[in-house]
Formats: sequence, C-alpha cells, structure tokens
Amino acid sequence: MNSDIFITLFSRDLKKLRKEIEQYHSEAALWVKLPGTINPGGNLCQHLIGNLRTYVGLTLGGHAYVRDREAEFNQKTFTQMQMLAELDQLHEIVVGTLGTLDEHRMEEEYPHDVVNLFPEQPVRLILTHLLAHLSWHLGHINYHRRWITQVQAAQQ
Repeated sequence: MNSDIFITLFSRDLKKLRKEIEQYHSEAALWVKLPGTINPGGNLCQHLIGNLRTYVGLTLGGHAYVRDREAEFNQKTFTQMQMLAELDQLHEIVVGTLGTLDEHRMEEEYPHDVVNLFPEQPVRLILTHLLAHLSWHLGHINYHRRWITQVQAAQQ
C-alpha cells in the first residue's frame, strides 16, 4: 500500500470512530462494562488515541506525546467532548504524518518492535498492523455502543 491508500483508510476509520463516540447517548454510557467484556467503549477509544499518537504521531511524525497505556484502560482520562476533540486532533496528526511518507520511508525499518511476528518490520507493515488494530477495536466500540444504547432504551 502507498501513503495515499493508508491516508484514505485511516481517515475513514478515524471518522467512523469519531461518529461512534459522538453517538453515545450519555457520558456515562461510554464507561459501562458489558457482561463478559473487559473494556468499555471509552477505554477502547482512549487506547486507540494513545496507540496512534505513539506509533504514528510521535514515532513517524515527531509530534510530542507521552503515553500512559495503563491509564488508557483503567481511567476516565477524557470526557466525551474531550475525546471528540482528541479524535479531531488525532485525525490531523495521522493524516498529516502519513502524507509525509514516501515509498522509500515506507520500506525503512520501523524503529520499535511492535508486531513481534516478523524479523523485519518495515513502516508499511506496522501501518498495516495499526490499521487492522484500529478497525478491530472500532468494531468492539460499535458493538458496545449499540448494546448499551439498546439496554438503556429498554430500561426507560
């Protein structure tokens, strides 16, 4: 994949993620743990923000960021409105960073071991992994939002 394809796909999924967070009907709904699950939508969104800010924004784009992965899963770091603002900023950072990557840079070795499956990890591989990770958790968030909305609507 070239950077234009990555830009299109990351942009699409980050916009979908924003829409999912926007559609939660209340602040509290973001943080409700569903039976049989570990992470509510709010924590998964915080995790995606931390993940992409670190592996794309900081590592590839030089955008300052200090990640607290533990807090992503165990704290309510953002309100719903703050999360939407963070997602807007994340979209700009990711798309802007991807726009700077030429074919040569895509084939360079990514500076950190992220996937642990391949002896060589070019930037292109890591971006593919990060896109799959984003899409995977986007599905979790969509399921969480629809389930919690249905349950809370039935209680009214």
